[in-house]
Amino acid sequence: MLEIIPFYITAFKQERLIRIYLPKNYNKDDQRYPVLYMHDGQNVFHDKDAIGGTSLNLENYLDENELNVIVVGIDQNSEERINEYCPWICGEYSKKFLGQESLAGGKGIQYVDFIVRELKPFIDNNYRTLTERTAMAGMSLGGLISTFAMCRYPQIFRNIAILSSAFYRNQEEIEKLIQCTDLSQVKNIYLDCGTKEAGHEVINKEFLVSNKVIYEILKEKVPNVEFQIVKEAEHNYLSFRDRVPKLFTFLSQVK
Repeated sequence: MLEIIPFYITAFKQERLIRIYLPKNYNKDDQRYPVLYMHDGQNVFHDKDAIGGTSLNLENYLDENELNVIVVGIDQNSEERINEYCPWICGEYSKKFLGQESLAGGKGIQYVDFIVRELKPFIDNNYRTLTERTAMAGMSLGGLISTFAMCRYPQIFRNIAILSSAFYRNQEEIEKLIQCTDLSQVKNIYLDCGTKEAGHEVINKEFLVSNKVIYEILKEKVPNVEFQIVKEAEHNYLSFRDRVPKLFTFLSQVK
């Protein structure tokens, strides 16, 4: 069952659609459920809503596998996506990928604070949630902002799963943040990266190096960090969809 509601984001002074998946038996019992927050909400549940026409097809997957989790997808603002999913303005490292300096980014703090201070209280007050079992997942820049959210609120986002993360836009700053943050409350992190993320051999390698560096820092700070290199995987939703079972296998182990 999917509920779609408009939700006002105070910092951005606009409404955004929030898509809330409820398990098949939600209305048949009094059970409480863990919550997974995801970005790029249009691309999470149905192809008909997806930007580009391909989604994770998550509603069908969750129903077919009868997974007991509430999933909250936050729609992106396509014009502001880079700004909202990057906590900082793009750094020097990003020039390797972009070929030029970019002033995009810098609104990630407001976006994450909105999730914690406005959206999560609403979800916890209106749905039967296990408030202490809150996870976050994202693809591409969604992986960057999920990692930032974990660092900013490690007491809340204690489990994250991130696919093909575009750390490169804020590489220097996210490395520093992870290194200086107390992540002792974080339990589990899954991250992966394809070998054909960028469609160019040199950039493919740099993208993988970017993710490996983050993994090496994280594994020294969090007990359970899993990193997978996905051969031939590209940076698109067909590839992301193939990894949905792995994402939920990982999250199903989270307690």
